[in-house]
Amino acid sequence: MKLYIYTDGASRGNPGKSASCYLIIDDSGKVIAKEVLYNGIKTNNFAEYMAIISALEKVAQLFGYDNEIHITSDSKLAINQINGAYKVKDKYLKELNKKVKELSSKFKSCTFSNDRRENKYISIVDKELNRFLDKNER
Repeated sequence: MKLYIYTDGASRGNPGKSASCYLIIDDSGKVIAKEVLYNGIKTNNFAEYMAIISALEKVAQLFGYDNEIHITSDSKLAINQINGAYKVKDKYLKELNKKVKELSSKFKSCTFSNDRRENKYISIVDKELNRFLDKNER
């Protein structure tokens, strides 16, 4: 099965109240899963990585590892670190980067790309995150 994952992370304060969101879509365009997760007081980069990790774990839980995965995130930093174009200097991000690589290597194939918030699906996860954080700021 080919699955498309769209992720975003946000932090109000950086570090501040933080959440991660993912959207998983199959190759017919059907939404398989969408979830927003609260991370506590964390950085934006932490939230971006957690969105990717949570989505990969959800796919494994639902379908196992015999899938082709394509992940799109608006985080240029996370995607370039995962793809090896940028070095990972922060010790916490190194751990998260390692976890992404371990999880993604179990799938039939897994690719990562960066796209802007104008992407229809990235826009959806961004709106979900903001709605969640707005609701939980009270």
